Amino acid sequence: MDKDAVAEVLKEIGVLLELKGENPFKTRAYVNGARTLEGLTEPLETLIQEERLGEVKGIGKALVEKITELVETGELEYYTNLKASIPAGLIEMLDVQGMGPKKVKALHDKLGIESIEALEAACEAGQVAELDGFGKKSEEKILESIAFKRQHASHHHRHKMLIAAEPILDDLRSHPDVIRCDIAGSLRRGKEVSGDIDFLVSAKDSADIIEAFTTRDGILSVLAAGGTKASVLLEGGIQADLRVVEDSEFASALAYFTGSKEHNIVMRQRAIDRGLRLNEYGLFKSTEETRDPELRLDCKTEEDIFAALDLTYVPPELREDRGEFDAAENGDIPRLIEWTDLKGSLHNHSNWSDGHESLEEIAEHMSGLGLAYWAVTDHSKASFQANGLDEARVEKQLKEIAAVNQKLKDAGNSFRLLSGIEVDVLKKGLDFEDDLLAQLEVVVASLHVAGSDEKDNTKRLIAAAENPHVHMLGHLSGRLLLERAPQKLNQQAVIDACAETGTWIELNANPYRLDLDWRHWQYAKSRGVKCVINCDAHRAEHAGFLRIGTAIARKGWLAKEDVVNTLPLKQLKKQLAKKRN
Repeated sequence: MDKDAVAEVLKEIGVLLELKGENPFKTRAYVNGARTLEGLTEPLETLIQEERLGEVKGIGKALVEKITELVETGELEYYTNLKASIPAGLIEMLDVQGMGPKKVKALHDKLGIESIEALEAACEAGQVAELDGFGKKSEEKILESIAFKRQHASHHHRHKMLIAAEPILDDLRSHPDVIRCDIAGSLRRGKEVSGDIDFLVSAKDSADIIEAFTTRDGILSVLAAGGTKASVLLEGGIQADLRVVEDSEFASALAYFTGSKEHNIVMRQRAIDRGLRLNEYGLFKSTEETRDPELRLDCKTEEDIFAALDLTYVPPELREDRGEFDAAENGDIPRLIEWTDLKGSLHNHSNWSDGHESLEEIAEHMSGLGLAYWAVTDHSKASFQANGLDEARVEKQLKEIAAVNQKLKDAGNSFRLLSGIEVDVLKKGLDFEDDLLAQLEVVVASLHVAGSDEKDNTKRLIAAAENPHVHMLGHLSGRLLLERAPQKLNQQAVIDACAETGTWIELNANPYRLDLDWRHWQYAKSRGVKCVINCDAHRAEHAGFLRIGTAIARKGWLAKEDVVNTLPLKQLKKQLAKKRN
């Protein structure tokens, strides 16, 4: 078990102890121990082997024993017993927005609540509002959160779907009977969440393909299996569906099963208007529904189908009936951005706040990926729970970033770290004064604690956009996909303010955010607002979020020129200076 996995176990122990009402100092020891592990600069295994773990500040004798047991055996009896001593429903209740360990414990102690269903019933009966520390508004928010989670219970985040889908797709491609194959459905359209994964294959014989699909590793159960179709349940609760078609049907089937439903309706009507019929089996010279191969037009690719309907090719991400048909008729489909166009990310965290790597480690990793720059924008002091930086620590970090960059320069490495901050947007204004912000190369302004007043939230963000030292607004809506709805906010008014002030808007590429929502980017683009695709990275591997964010940018009709961090470093610095000038 590596240090990050051990740290996650320690954090969960801290939560479980808080649920049990243990001494807060004991609880904090596990949380601090986890943070210490995440910030280690040498291998945890080495510290254990050389019996030096106890010399690390914040790691006492009890933690040394537990960490060693986890690393050497992959298990911890103390953790297993602790988890078994707490009703599973209490742990599930922590997923409800606004429900921390203290509140869950209070509900359990005072009302005997041990499940989300019991919590919902108590809220509906008005019992929760009567408890100290809750109130009517808390009760309403709990019910809203439960309803929200239930509504999206069968959906999964995009990155989880891709992790599950890509190995299966690779296996299908290598199968000797497969002619062509691809992912279809909402995953191919770049949706941020999906209900299932659709695989489409063309082949002359389907039997061995169905057999291989339903018997591969990672299958929890086979939901259905027939001559040309199969459905399975994958680990993680994701459903995957496979359909096998003749190769002459592949292009039309791929278009049909990619969707969306609204897009397909318009496509079928265009075919009818031209005396044709379009369905999953092909495009036919017929006025009636058919799959007669004698009547099928020779459309080997989706491009052929669009051309036959007098349209330029529409990329899958744009197939939502949101203007793609007018654009395709007029040859105005943009050349959408590719993730390889990106040169770096301008919103990221280091171990100075709640990130996991040091400045040196970040520079080494990101330059090794071939990126040109990487902004370090740790939290400001108001985000105390994320170890936010005060003014003195910002000044110190500035010097250390400069030192890292000097080492890179001396080594002939053109990669650069950019200094920055993710400054909290508070009711009173920004968390730092302008004179400090002016010293930083990149300033991201984020509303982390929104109020219930839409006008106030909107006013605060517009004021942030009007500050000449703020380059961009971060994760504008504050949503957490499948967990938390967007905060109350007039997003169009904020976009208009950004257009007027030259402020950029972030497309936060964290797969739990993907915010600003793709549905708003066409309007933002029409107003001349530039996008920044940011990882909001807290670990080195989060650089991979650039790919996830780019899929959403494509879905928002964005081209390379619409995205700031496609610029080389020299041009980027000019654009960063432009707002302040």
